[in-house]
Amino acid sequence: MAAAFVGGAALGAAFGEGFAVLHVTVKDVVSKARMFKPILKHLESTLDRLAPTVNEITQTSEQLDLPEVETKSLIEHMEEGEKLVLKCLKIRWWNYCFKLYYSPKLKELVEEIVRFCQLDMQVHSTRNGLRTSVNVNVNLQKVDSVVDRQRVLCTVRDPPDFTVGLDMPMKELKTLLLKEEVQLLLLTAPGGCGKTTVVQMLCQDDQIRGMFEDNILFVNVSKTPNVKVIVQNLLNYKDMQPNFQIQSDEDAIDQLSQLLNHLTPNPILLILDDVWLGSESLPEKFKFDLPNYKILVTSRTAFPRLEFTYHLKPLDDVDAMTLFHRSASLHDENSYIPAEEDAKKIVRGCGGFPLVIKVIGGSLRRQHEVVWHSRLMKWSDGQFYFSSDTDLLAHLQKSLEFSDDKVIIKECFMDLGSFPEDQRIPAAALIDMWAELYKLDEDGIHAIANLQELNIRNLASLVMARKDASEVKSYYNEDFVTQHDILRELAMHQSSQESIGQRSRLIINISGNNLPKWWTEQKQQLINARLLSISTDELFSSSWCNIQGSKVEVLVLNFHTKNYTLPEFVEKMDKLKLLIITNYGFFHSKISNFQLLGSLPNLKRIRLEKVSIPSLCETLVPLKSLKKISLFMCNIGKAFENCTIQVSDAFPNLTEINIDYCNDLEELPAGLCDIVHLKKISITNCHKLFALPEEIGKLVNLEVLRLRSCTDLSELPDSIRSLHKLSILDISDCLSIMKLPKHIGELCNLNELNMKGCLRLRTQFPESIMDLEQLKFVVCDEERARLWEPIKEFLMELKVEVAEKDINLNWLPK
Repeated sequence: MAAAFVGGAALGAAFGEGFAVLHVTVKDVVSKARMFKPILKHLESTLDRLAPTVNEITQTSEQLDLPEVETKSLIEHMEEGEKLVLKCLKIRWWNYCFKLYYSPKLKELVEEIVRFCQLDMQVHSTRNGLRTSVNVNVNLQKVDSVVDRQRVLCTVRDPPDFTVGLDMPMKELKTLLLKEEVQLLLLTAPGGCGKTTVVQMLCQDDQIRGMFEDNILFVNVSKTPNVKVIVQNLLNYKDMQPNFQIQSDEDAIDQLSQLLNHLTPNPILLILDDVWLGSESLPEKFKFDLPNYKILVTSRTAFPRLEFTYHLKPLDDVDAMTLFHRSASLHDENSYIPAEEDAKKIVRGCGGFPLVIKVIGGSLRRQHEVVWHSRLMKWSDGQFYFSSDTDLLAHLQKSLEFSDDKVIIKECFMDLGSFPEDQRIPAAALIDMWAELYKLDEDGIHAIANLQELNIRNLASLVMARKDASEVKSYYNEDFVTQHDILRELAMHQSSQESIGQRSRLIINISGNNLPKWWTEQKQQLINARLLSISTDELFSSSWCNIQGSKVEVLVLNFHTKNYTLPEFVEKMDKLKLLIITNYGFFHSKISNFQLLGSLPNLKRIRLEKVSIPSLCETLVPLKSLKKISLFMCNIGKAFENCTIQVSDAFPNLTEINIDYCNDLEELPAGLCDIVHLKKISITNCHKLFALPEEIGKLVNLEVLRLRSCTDLSELPDSIRSLHKLSILDISDCLSIMKLPKHIGELCNLNELNMKGCLRLRTQFPESIMDLEQLKFVVCDEERARLWEPIKEFLMELKVEVAEKDINLNWLPK
């Protein structure tokens, strides 16, 4: 089969035949090779999804112009893969070493097939009108995409890299869960004991994965659960959207019943994580008389009404000490090693709570001996157990001691409480916030350093996408922060030590229309906060009381509704510099009262998430101080063409615009090119963007142009030659770009060029590329790197970095 082939048709036929043989072999073996069942089921599922795409490649192979070397290589690897799959039948269950050897090889095979199909379908989908579904371009080795929050919320995250003392509880929990008579099981322990971690470990267990496969559904319930939102997320996760909007809890339960019946008779595991006191009836609403359907609940409360309960105990002294050694980096030769009795004293005071041990240990990591002794003196009251969350918070509070030069990190920690519970916090939003509150650098380097410090101290978890060298200090749009709910409570607790009127950071959470009593008692509530955060749920009716917030510099508005009205008191916030509006609901939201912002003389930054931009343009007013606007997951359409005023008049001093995951953006509005002060344009993951306007050449002050993962963008306009101040050009993962602009050499200040994943760039570069004398750094893949080799002889200081291959599955039909 891997002999010489003539023409694309022969190559396509051979490729199709090899795929079919492999597909049939996997289907035959998957039920027989027990040891490899999870990886083979994953391989089978992926091949099932790939089959229509492979069929299309086979049928249209003459037009597709298949790359000969890559195709022949893949055919050979599929032949080897067939043999590998058959070998799985011969490996006995006790031979774990063979499993470790074969599993990565199977994974590599499926990634190679996916990569090949991605190249030959995504690249040619626009030209040939093929039916390929290109939805999201997300690297599997990066963090989960934040573009589809509902999907992410129903996916079980991986457990931490290091755990101790939880293996036996996980096994005991599994044994209890799998008992035939147990349909609903409660896992209970105080906050910070590791309940969610045990659940994450359980979902990684081979037996559990083999039994429930793709039907493990994870729901983070939190303090104020909403049945409609929970079910909507589950339906979205399983691609079963109803034809109507869910209006009531009864509708939601009915839709959930239909979903579960659709998934049966396959076993189903529904995980309801973090159910609070007062919501104990929720798990019973989700019970249905279905075979092999189980519900696992985690809660800080041991609900008596639930029959089957597993109590997770704190760590014993040995495991607690092991975790403390790790958290405090006592294995590090640069760390102070305390006396064993002192370490035991600290660990005993943590009560065996993993979260407390990690946070306390992190606060002592690489600290001087004097700091250790000082902390020991202060902590001499040694608490051996926590009778309530209040006690736990009091103990965790001891970890919030920072040296004078790091006091700002404590402030940054408390700022994290401005965002809703159990939601990812975009690093880009924090960079904007801290640039205004603490005058940190615009590029985010110091903000990320502060987040890394919080991460080291285990006060938050910073999740950063894999970056090429050119991105390490400039691109943070895919990075985010998560925080344990206990730590968020600690941040809010720290922020609420003063009276309402005197707090520098005021965080307000509103359930329904129940405004805080202090807010309704006075007609004009005066506050001195520099940071004001207001979170409302889907039941809020936008009925505001007044606040005098003349000192507010950062306003964070979090909501869940399809329609949202900016509060009238925003108009009087003369010092407001940053406005963050985030819609956490399922549908895009229309914003009213946007014209209020026209009266704010110091507003420099706006970040909008999941907002309908056309609704804003109906009342757009000049924002003369605005320097930066960020649009994330917004509906844009032709919004900027229908504004009440010209975009350049609305944002006359704008220097930076970020547009990310705005899936209906097809063409960059030409009006934006009249904003002559623009220095940075970042348009990322906008897969329908197919063209940039010729007018882009008018942006003579532009320094950064980032167009990554705009998969339909086919070319850069010739007028780009006029961008003489451009220093960074990023067209990475722009799959449809076939050539660089003829006069690219006129970009006389271009310093960095990222073109990894530009799979159709196969021809020689234009001659003018030799004129890029300031070009110092290029990121590309191996094939494009070969094109740069002769050019490096002329551009002596040029460094070409070969990026790792990106493998993604999200473009496949579900």
